[in-house]
This record gives sequence, C-alpha cells and structure tokens, in this order.
Amino acid sequence: MTFQDYLYCLQNQAQLSENQAYNLMQQISLGNFNEAQTAALITLLSHREVALEEIIGFRKALLELSLQTDLPQYESIDLCGTGGDGKNTFNISTLAAFVVAAAGYPVAKHGNYGVSSVSGSSNVLEYLGYQFSNDNSLLIRQLEEHNLCFLHAPLFHPALKNVATIRKQLGIKTIFNTLGPLVNPAQNAKQLVGVFHLKLARLYHYILQKEGKSYVVLHSLDGYDEISLTGKTHIFSSKGEKSFLPQNLELNQYLPAELFGGDTVAESAQIFVNILEGKATKAQREVVLANAAFAIQCFEEGQDFADSFQIAAQALDSKKAFSLLKALLAFKPKAIAFS
Repeated sequence: MTFQDYLYCLQNQAQLSENQAYNLMQQISLGNFNEAQTAALITLLSHREVALEEIIGFRKALLELSLQTDLPQYESIDLCGTGGDGKNTFNISTLAAFVVAAAGYPVAKHGNYGVSSVSGSSNVLEYLGYQFSNDNSLLIRQLEEHNLCFLHAPLFHPALKNVATIRKQLGIKTIFNTLGPLVNPAQNAKQLVGVFHLKLARLYHYILQKEGKSYVVLHSLDGYDEISLTGKTHIFSSKGEKSFLPQNLELNQYLPAELFGGDTVAESAQIFVNILEGKATKAQREVVLANAAFAIQCFEEGQDFADSFQIAAQALDSKKAFSLLKALLAFKPKAIAFS
C-alpha cells in the first residue's frame, strides 16, 4: 500500500489487517515516508481506537527491526506504562522498578523520554547521570550485578528514533505509547504494565495471556496508567480480572495533587531521589510500594499482597533501592547532590 492508500484507510476509520499494519510500521521504521506524511499518519492513528490485529502487526514490525539482546534468558520483569495519561505524576513505575530490583528480582526496564508529560523515565535517569547503552555485555553485567538494567527505546528501535522529533512536536499520546510496553527487546518473561484506557488493557490482557507470561495489566479508572491510589483500579492478570479500591489493599486513598511530578525535569529528578532517599510523603511511598508489590507477585505467585508489599517496603525503607541507584550511576558527577 502507498501513503495515499494508508491515508485513505485511516481517514475513513477503516481497520487495517495485521499484514497492513505490519507493512505500515515497516515503512515508518525504514523512513520511507517524509516528515509531513509520517506526522499525518501518526496523528490519524492517534485519534482512533487501535484494533487487536493492528497492535499485533505494528508490534511484529517493531520487534523484527529492533536490536536484539541476550536478556530473555534472565527471566526478568518490565515495569512500564504506556504513558499518555496526561496526569503528570512523578515517575512511579521507574521508582517501583528500583524497589523490585533492590528486593532481589531481575528487572530489565524499557523506557523513553516523556512526550505528553514533563518527564519520562529516560529524562529523569539521564538527568541524574545514567548513561544509556545498547551494549549487550554492559546490560547483562548490570542485570547480573544489580538486578536492573535500562533499555532506552530509541537505541533499540529505529522507528522510535526516526519519529522522536515528530512525537515531541505533536505532544500527544500516539500509537507508540500504545506499543511501548509490548516491544521491550529484553522480551521479559514477566510484566507489570499500566495503560491509559480500559479497552486497551483488555487487548494487552489477550496478547500477554496468549504468550503465557506472568503479568498484571492495570488501569486506574480515573485515568492513570498505574496504581494511583486515587480511586478504583482494574487489573487483568494470568489469574483473571478484578477491581479494587485502596481500602481493599489496606492502603489510604489520596488526592491527585499528591502525585504531582513537578514542572521541570529537575523537579521530577529531585522527587525521584527524595523518595529513594527516604524523604517520600506518605502518598508517594504507598503508591510506589503498591505498584512494586504487584510486580513482585508476578514472581511470587500465590503470595498475599500484604507480604509482597512488605518485601517492597523493606527494599525501599532500608535504602537498598537508593544504593542501587548510586551503583548504577557508578558514582559519576550528578546534577543532584546526594546526602
């Protein structure tokens, strides 16, 4: 299909077949469209619900073209949200990833710069001095020594690198937000993923269930792509689906303002460090630990939430997660001075 063919289909709300979606993503990845054409296609895709066949086709293309790694052998977990919820929270899933790794579970986290929010996981880690790499041996060493490595998406996916400027200029959630957690080159055996829409959560549930992973797909019904503790959360997992309120987890319910992530990357990074350093507010601490606990349950199937929460709490409160951050930064000069 040509650009005009794809444009006509998307303008008329036609659903692409799996093969058509695959070919479209291949062409975007390989730079076969000019910038204006790519922007038009991304915008049209962003204003319609994506179908299961389209997700499968887009994902297949991105994974085929991605840089391969030797990380699948480590049975790791990814904690990654789609982003695009427009809530501008602090970096909850990234903090939870540090907590889970500090608790002794391998984490190969996929992430990127923020597009529709002030600061994505890559923004914060880069600001703190983390050096992104697609060196397979380095990632393996980090995973083996520290239980955590970070895969900065543009270094592994040509398409994400090629459209980075367009996505930033558009400033909206796009099909790449939808696909992000599904295309981690580590091909994790376990996954905790938050999504910005309940219908999308169902599609993720179907895909991950077919792959036989141990997973939790979650959506806070007031719009968050993580467990926000601001209201009811709906989750899908290999065990089924359920909804719960913070009180059902014996946790407190908080106001959205208590999850604010700052107005700048510097402010987001300071919040990030404060939480790991033991200076979190009650809301920040409980939200991070709740997400980490559900991730731990992907390893400890059958374990009560309360027990998983306590494992996470010990890793955070003992400052093991903070020590992990310092180890990964290899004591290089940082924009924030640690106390």
